[in-house]
Amino acid sequence: MRSSRPLALLATALTILACSAAAQAQVPTRGFAVERLYPAAPGAGWLVMEDLQLEGGLGAAVAVLGGYAHAPLRLTSANGAQHLDVVSGQAFAGVGLAVHYDRYRLSVQLDSPLSITGSSGSVDGYTFRAPSVDIGRYPDKITDFRLGLDARLLGEAHGSWRLGASAQLIVPSGDRDLYVTDDTVRGMARLLFAGDAGLFCYAAHLGAHLRPLNDAPVPGSPRGSELLFGVAGGARLAQGEKTAFVIGPEVFGQTAFSSFFASSATGLEALLTARFEHQQDTGALLRIKAGMGAGLHPQFGAPEWRGVLALELSGRTSPPPAAATAQPDFAR
Repeated sequence: MRSSRPLALLATALTILACSAAAQAQVPTRGFAVERLYPAAPGAGWLVMEDLQLEGGLGAAVAVLGGYAHAPLRLTSANGAQHLDVVSGQAFAGVGLAVHYDRYRLSVQLDSPLSITGSSGSVDGYTFRAPSVDIGRYPDKITDFRLGLDARLLGEAHGSWRLGASAQLIVPSGDRDLYVTDDTVRGMARLLFAGDAGLFCYAAHLGAHLRPLNDAPVPGSPRGSELLFGVAGGARLAQGEKTAFVIGPEVFGQTAFSSFFASSATGLEALLTARFEHQQDTGALLRIKAGMGAGLHPQFGAPEWRGVLALELSGRTSPPPAAATAQPDFAR
């Protein structure tokens, strides 16, 4: 009996450890706003960056946009042996509206998921439930929407350099378990840079994403507020006085302030973007924009690859001030 007592104690200890490990493997998680593509406001030129070509009288712009992201939330276990595509595919459509005057633009962006697919499973002791969204079944068609203000602070609208600022308020909407929202109010503030030098144009931003949600140490989840960064550059190929074609890359990403540039808390992606611009006889400017790219560091919401297409129409409802000109930038 004495010799069996240590064995019984050992068996009990092993049972407790096994139960503890099993309980840890069953820790449930919730979703968050996976999408990290924040389209520029209608009239901003690039798909993501802002060209700061703000000038003239009162005007308005509208844009419709659609896209697909493949594997925006792919988790890998700490030992690298396990992979789980919690969100394997995400298709969306959106509408943007903007009003601009002189150096300022107010905008709103409304997005709706068309399809979200994924896989359920466990990674490093946490369980994840796959989202399932399609047009017919999802009751809440509008997810987080953005209210924005952009301003050109220094530099000429078509000069070699321009400095501006932007702020966005993100209002929560939708179901967090479907990976479309953090279910908290968020905000973004960015310093903007842009310019034109002959046929070359560029844009960049640096800012902060004020994100209250911090789900550390859950794999792949937000780590609180983030540093935002991005740059774009391309060639403007004039096809005539009223038509132009612009092509170039946009590279953008974010990293959590709490884990500055840590691999698990940093996402980086690049899009090769192209846009066709045509000034109509009525004075309205038509833009068709497309982008295709991949995650340079496909973590923390940056997808394995992505495609985006947008159609935009802008114009002025009142004439510009006498000091400004209504000619499109590519006709200069």
